[in-house]
Amino acid sequence: MIVAEAKPLAEIQGMIQGYRKILIAGCGTCVTVCLSGGAQQVEILAASLRTAWKQQGLAWEINEETQLRQCDPMFVQQIRDRTGEYDAVLSMACGAGVQTMAETLGDIPVLPALDTLFFGGADGQGGFVELCAACGQCILSRTGGVCPVARCAKGLTDGPCGGAQAGKCEVAKDTPCAWQLIYVRLLRLGQLHLLKESTPPKARRVHPARLVREG
Repeated sequence: MIVAEAKPLAEIQGMIQGYRKILIAGCGTCVTVCLSGGAQQVEILAASLRTAWKQQGLAWEINEETQLRQCDPMFVQQIRDRTGEYDAVLSMACGAGVQTMAETLGDIPVLPALDTLFFGGADGQGGFVELCAACGQCILSRTGGVCPVARCAKGLTDGPCGGAQAGKCEVAKDTPCAWQLIYVRLLRLGQLHLLKESTPPKARRVHPARLVREG
């Protein structure tokens, strides 16, 4: 899932300065799960902005709405007719959701209220860890399902750097060495022979959307 976090309130205020009627739009998928952009967070942000404006003697208007998915134009279309009432949309979605909404709505500024961090999964302790770098050239079949591109601090794809100590990364000492995890996983699966296979250099990635347009 995509993990994101809220931008500082001061940064958000700076972005929306000059707009008097704003729709705060939440997203009901990834950012709801990671507690950064769902309906509850929309309500909190709206309350914070109203309080800040009241203290400044401003009487600007904010409304709130949460779509099931902002990255799907079908759901964004559901609010298109209503966005003409506003000066700007403040999106509490990932970067993909912000861009989809901006392209679908077309004639109204769509501004990001979140910073998109990474593709990750739950760690079982109420947090999230980065698991995938969306590199477009997946090698998980050779690494026991552990991604060294995302989980190795150096992004090494052909084995460890040699600096790990007690299974911990030398760069981030609280982080498990990705290649230690890969070794243990392959050992358990009886697939240590995969470590002898070299990984071809990754090609410079061409954006999939560009391939579709040009292909």
